[in-house]
Amino acid sequence: MKRNDQQYQTMNRRSISTTAPYRGKSIAKTTVIVVSLLFILAGLFDFLGFLDLTTFTGFTLRATANTKHEFPDKCDVVEKQTVRVPKSGETNRSRRSNVTCPSYFRWIHEDLRPWKEAGITRDMIERSKETANFRLVILDGRVYVEKYREAIQTRDVFTLWGILQLLRWYPGRLPDLELMFDCGDRPTVRSDDFLGQRAGPPPLFRYCSDDASLDIVFPDWSFWGWAEVNIKPWEKSLEAIEEGNKKSQWEDRIPYAYWKGNPNVDPTRIDLLRCNVSDREGWNTRLYIQDWERENKEGFKNSNLENQCNHRYKIYIEGWAWSVSEKYIMACDSMTLYVKPRFYDFYVRGMVPLRHYWPIRDDSKCISLKFAVHWGNNHFEKAREIAEAGSRFIREEVKMEFVYDYMFHLLNEYAKLLKFRPEIPRGGKEITPENMGCPATGRWREFMSESMVMSPSERSPCVMPPPYDPLALKEVLQTKANATRQVQIWEDEYWRDVNNKA
Repeated sequence: MKRNDQQYQTMNRRSISTTAPYRGKSIAKTTVIVVSLLFILAGLFDFLGFLDLTTFTGFTLRATANTKHEFPDKCDVVEKQTVRVPKSGETNRSRRSNVTCPSYFRWIHEDLRPWKEAGITRDMIERSKETANFRLVILDGRVYVEKYREAIQTRDVFTLWGILQLLRWYPGRLPDLELMFDCGDRPTVRSDDFLGQRAGPPPLFRYCSDDASLDIVFPDWSFWGWAEVNIKPWEKSLEAIEEGNKKSQWEDRIPYAYWKGNPNVDPTRIDLLRCNVSDREGWNTRLYIQDWERENKEGFKNSNLENQCNHRYKIYIEGWAWSVSEKYIMACDSMTLYVKPRFYDFYVRGMVPLRHYWPIRDDSKCISLKFAVHWGNNHFEKAREIAEAGSRFIREEVKMEFVYDYMFHLLNEYAKLLKFRPEIPRGGKEITPENMGCPATGRWREFMSESMVMSPSERSPCVMPPPYDPLALKEVLQTKANATRQVQIWEDEYWRDVNNKA
């Protein structure tokens, strides 16, 4: 599907009585003392997280944290929709958070480790320009973008829209920073290219990475909507999937492994289609090809995600790189059969085989899938437990509040490493909800409206967990490897028994 640049390009731009003076002075003095004490107490409670200082004993203080936003639909009167963003150093009075961030937040430290010692210089930033789609600058709570090349569809637009919503969610809390962002699929900063070099690797943000790369992972554009394929913003999609889950109980679901997608993006998906049910072989699967061009013409009536949660097992497999389908598949209350991945996004590293999903071999998909379904149907409660744990992880640990918290902590930790003063680039333009939202039309405008942050968060970001020490990190990786190896042992034993009986 081609992008209409004119349609989707959105980065333009009390009085006191004088009678009875002695009594009045006494009353006024007493009142001042009482009110002062009340505000001191209120400030103390606010600091401790007990009260919100913006509403106390009938007094209302004007604060950005309590101001409601509106979608900028009256674009000729922009000032009526624009809420002042606090300048650097100011903060919204959100309550202190006593919530610890999910475990996958610890990978932020690992992703930024290559620059921990020497920091990030402007030269490193400039070397990221080779493949970046845009440069992002945040100065005093305002956002500027210098665009270099077109992104696939409107990935860049909705990524930038998401960053604007982060600033509305936590106004005045983001530091000044400057970064490069690549909206492509596969990582490009190969770690081997920088072994032994004095010049550090270029810091480049993107949606996924792999074990051989140093690209910094960031939440993908679809959290704010994928308009080209009619996938709504994540909050709306998750609500719809949860309703879809209620239509069929686990025991009543079709006892096969389901997958629907575009197989033409990578050979590994073409290979998956060999595992479909046929006259000669049944692999306990039901696999379907998704024709997005046809779906677009027919109004996407056959691609509603909430209608695809009626199988006990759902298959996740990468495409050209990681796939945004991951979160939608795992939210279905079905046991996710996770084909061995090469790439990772920002949250998948918090999941564990046999706890959140069932691992599938990538080099022998068919027999691995058939055994997984056989095992699940014969270990009914355990399979349902894995399904529910995976779905609960997505609902509770990848909800939008934590997506924004991840962005917040990643950008804050990144900014601490900068060894230069961020500045507005010569070709940079300021972006705002108004100059992005107002020109948008159709689904693009609809999804921006649905995903727009309407008021700042009532709490501060979750508490960032500390980095892994080398031993703890090794244990985490070993636990995952052991779980995958256990599944392979069960699988080998099963097929050995089958072959011996043949």
